[in-house]
Amino acid sequence: MTQKIKMQSIDSKMIRRIRATRSARAFSPMHFLDLGSRAAVDTALSRLTKAGKLRRVARGLYDLPRSHPWFGKLTPKAEDAAVAVARREGIKLRPTGAAAANLLGLSEQVPGKIIYETDGRSRKLRIAGQEVELRHRSARQMSMSERPTGMIVSAFRVLGKEHISTDQLAKIRRKLSAADRRVLLKELPLAPAWMHPVLRRLAADAAGGKTKP
Repeated sequence: MTQKIKMQSIDSKMIRRIRATRSARAFSPMHFLDLGSRAAVDTALSRLTKAGKLRRVARGLYDLPRSHPWFGKLTPKAEDAAVAVARREGIKLRPTGAAAANLLGLSEQVPGKIIYETDGRSRKLRIAGQEVELRHRSARQMSMSERPTGMIVSAFRVLGKEHISTDQLAKIRRKLSAADRRVLLKELPLAPAWMHPVLRRLAADAAGGKTKP
């Protein structure tokens, strides 16, 4: 009886933690090791999955099954699971050029394949029924912050120097906070030289101030 109570306790604690965490949508056993031994956590995850309370989206990754009143059961997001992989393995992930351009509103093209740059090893994963590719990049390339510098530089690489318009720059600039603009200037040396003038324009203050040349 005591063992059954312990099992129910760890199960309910896991579910409560997942429901209370809004910053992450996929979870690995590492999120619950404070609740019990690794064996106990793995057993609880398996038990909750069999009961339909959790869903296995990839090896060692789980999420809450979600549904929509019109569309029924929703498929898991590969992006959420990829972020969980990065947290579990202590690696950085950054959307590649086409995805970055789409997320910044510079392109309406939705990438057909999910690709991330990473400081981890290159590989392909099957996550949430989709193929996710991780491409290794140098420590210098990955040393940029994910937002805003890394995303902007990645998007500019795929757009090319001749295809970055004033309207696009204005669109990005509206999204940048004062802190974001400071990060852009600080990380300027990490970007390709041809981007420096463009990034300085983005880093100019919202009131139209100028940055140092």
